[in-house]
Amino acid sequence: MKNFRTNISFAAFFTVVVLIMIFPGCKKTENPVKFPLGTFPDSVYNLEGLNTIYDDYNSDIYEISSSSPIIFSSNRNSSGDQFDLVQGNLWFSFDQTNGDFTVGSNMTIDLFYTTIANKANTTGNDYGPYSTFSSSDGYDYLFSASGPVDGPLDLYYVRNLPKYGSAPPVVNGPYPVSIFNTGYDDAYICFDLNEDSAYFCSNRGGNYDIFVSKKPGTMSLDTWMSKPFAASSVVDSINSSADEKCPFIYKNIMIFASNRNGGTGGYDLYYSVFRKGKWSSAINLGPRVNTTYNEFRPIIGYHPDFTNKMIVFSSDTTGGSGGFDLYFTGYTFPSK
Repeated sequence: MKNFRTNISFAAFFTVVVLIMIFPGCKKTENPVKFPLGTFPDSVYNLEGLNTIYDDYNSDIYEISSSSPIIFSSNRNSSGDQFDLVQGNLWFSFDQTNGDFTVGSNMTIDLFYTTIANKANTTGNDYGPYSTFSSSDGYDYLFSASGPVDGPLDLYYVRNLPKYGSAPPVVNGPYPVSIFNTGYDDAYICFDLNEDSAYFCSNRGGNYDIFVSKKPGTMSLDTWMSKPFAASSVVDSINSSADEKCPFIYKNIMIFASNRNGGTGGYDLYYSVFRKGKWSSAINLGPRVNTTYNEFRPIIGYHPDFTNKMIVFSSDTTGGSGGFDLYFTGYTFPSK
């Protein structure tokens, strides 16, 4: 959250405001479009329409549109106790005549996506939603990490046919991701651009590391996910002796959270670039995004009419609605 989903399926939600001025006669008029391309501002916006006094984080965006469904994890329904997946909307607009940018959010419910989120919810805690479309079988998938309050997290998924019309979807699942689940915490799955490799984090080695596993050939996604457990590889160039969590990939960029030494405090957001078959050393996003508090679960969004990328992430920094809140900002990553 799916071209915003990684092609962006972390995506965007875009309304371009173009003023067309029509005058009588054949007199040539000045082109009202002064800004043919927008730039996501580097200001950090609190998505107040989604946030509460409770913890609201772990977001995923579903599709590119003027109002995009966003699914995220929140403990609002239990007044701060159990985390469930909930659905709202995120939107932004850019005025090509004067360069004004606006971002907004609300909890307007879309029956289609709320049905998916409700199906994915379990009797325990549910974190880290991640959606993707699988070209191998034509289904949309929603992954999450679920588990009892005092127990380990396992990866699960639900799947359904893509949205067509207004009818609610038939959602199958949730099913365990048997090939990756252990007796430890396994969470925050994502896929690369070609959907042939899965990345996730796990504390099976003691601290949290980011792991990768490659899908065999043309095997369908659900067949792969349901295979017996198989060992995954640690991404050595990214992991440290601290905790690395919440990987998200857009093309050749991986963004993730880590509490390694040298940050601004707590968990910071970092990114890595895939070059010549290997991920680069981690780069801190800097103090404009990271604070002395915790920044967590970032996703990247893209739109062709903008010169840079957008990031949605969560933070428990001061000045928000309370607990963890969801935030939005623009960021320029390396082009290669």
